Amino acid sequence: MSHQTAVDHGFDPLLAEEIEDRKWTWKSRPGYKPMFFIIAALAFTFAVMMPPTQGMLDMVKTENPSGYKLPQGAKTITDTVNKKLRSEAFNAEQSPKAKVSDEGGHNKIRPLLTPYQVAQMAKLTVCILFLAAFLWGTEALPLGATDILVGVMLYLFAILPINDISKAYMTDAVFFIFGILAVAVGVAKTGLDKRIGLILLSRIKSAKAFAFIFLPMLSLSAGFLSEHALVALLIPVLMGVYKVTCKMYGVKKDRALAIFLLLGVCFAANHGGPGSPAAGGRNAIMVGYLADYGMPITFLEWMKTGIPFVPVMSWVIGLYMYLRLKPQFKVKNVDPGKVVRDEVKNMPKFRGREAAMAVILVLLVAAWVLIGEHAGLGGPTLYAVMAMFLFKILNWEDIQNGVAFDVVGLYAAACAMGVALKFTGGALWLASSFVSFLPDFLTKGDGLVIGVSLLTGTMTNFMSDGATVAALGPIVLPMATLANVSVWKVGLITSFSSSFANFLVVGTPNNAICFGMGKDPETGERLLDVMDFVKYGLPVTILAWLVLWFWAVLGYWKFISW
Repeated sequence: MSHQTAVDHGFDPLLAEEIEDRKWTWKSRPGYKPMFFIIAALAFTFAVMMPPTQGMLDMVKTENPSGYKLPQGAKTITDTVNKKLRSEAFNAEQSPKAKVSDEGGHNKIRPLLTPYQVAQMAKLTVCILFLAAFLWGTEALPLGATDILVGVMLYLFAILPINDISKAYMTDAVFFIFGILAVAVGVAKTGLDKRIGLILLSRIKSAKAFAFIFLPMLSLSAGFLSEHALVALLIPVLMGVYKVTCKMYGVKKDRALAIFLLLGVCFAANHGGPGSPAAGGRNAIMVGYLADYGMPITFLEWMKTGIPFVPVMSWVIGLYMYLRLKPQFKVKNVDPGKVVRDEVKNMPKFRGREAAMAVILVLLVAAWVLIGEHAGLGGPTLYAVMAMFLFKILNWEDIQNGVAFDVVGLYAAACAMGVALKFTGGALWLASSFVSFLPDFLTKGDGLVIGVSLLTGTMTNFMSDGATVAALGPIVLPMATLANVSVWKVGLITSFSSSFANFLVVGTPNNAICFGMGKDPETGERLLDVMDFVKYGLPVTILAWLVLWFWAVLGYWKFISW
């Protein structure tokens, strides 16, 4: 029945749909799960009303706390918070003349925050972290709404000034994720993704070869090249492979195949991090900490401890994903090489906009490698986006339709949470609390190394890997000295475990890129949901810990002279 016919018969389906949308309903659907939201709100309200723990109070009053970088003029976390949020009162406290002037009534200065208030602020930050993680995981609110909620909560509770919240939402990593999603749109629009796929996947002829040959090769490459760039280049190619494979077997949708391809690449790239110091900023941070500690490590020495872990772990990831998902395939098999070769045959000659896109992409990768340390990853990526506009490869409608802005916002909110946790001492409290819960056997010898890996691997899923290593390094390295354990062992295990960000979308840009770009090329339907990372990523993280402990710490590390 057409819309006009329906109206003629006294029934307007559009009006009925609008009335239905206006009804207050408790029925759950993605982006609207009222019961989950009410549970989260009640739990958050209860946590806010509770007083901060004694540990938090002691932490914010301790002078020069290990693991927290104090600004000049501050002796405690309370001083640090007051210096930023109550700068006039803090300066007046430091300067007797300024204090007298204030007492004369000429200036109305807000009083200094007490240690109790600062501890309460640290507690609130931790509560916001778990609230956001719960809402992202359950999709009780749309992802974009939760992204905004984080900033609203940080401002509402006066944890950070509005300008600091804005800066936290606009970090280099956020610009990189936006830019790389836009670049991926250009790569797919010009068809360059199929040619790249031919180079990378032409000899991969089955799901088994993908799991046991391609994924280990990808992990090893991610130890030396930008893992984020590799993921961003591969996802559009694999989405093309997914769609063509479904059409070959007459299948409309095969989520098991999509998850196998998308998360397989994502997890393999994540675990390339231990391969070398060049794998990411987290490794560079640890290299700096070890040098400051008087135990500098060379590029070769790092590789000697990390490279043997990477192919074994990636093979385990391939085995896990193959055994768990291959039986659920609706298609009989997937042959990436054949699909890519057949697609390329039907493509026009390599020229025009596709050639321009290739030049932009090559220059972008070169910029990441050559000037990434100074210019960051986001700056060169935005240059590439601007170049695509200038060469008419993209228009703004392509950006609007192709870039998952809620995913960009999700990682921006995670960055803001990391800044707030570090500033208030919430990150330090989480780390210290975790350490205090470790049994005695995990605080001595190799047990300490295992305990630190548990701590780091857990925290890196809630904060960026770089922020996790930055927060934990000053805490765990002194623990190594006290426990008579090699500082290298503890430092490296911290950096290695920061690669295990598998079970939350916010854990690493790889996850955010995979989630944002994992869409059906024709319908635009998202092929992954947030809980897929928990469902498949949590077992992968557990496997990563087991491989790290039994293959590295209790295995070949025994034959390395520390």
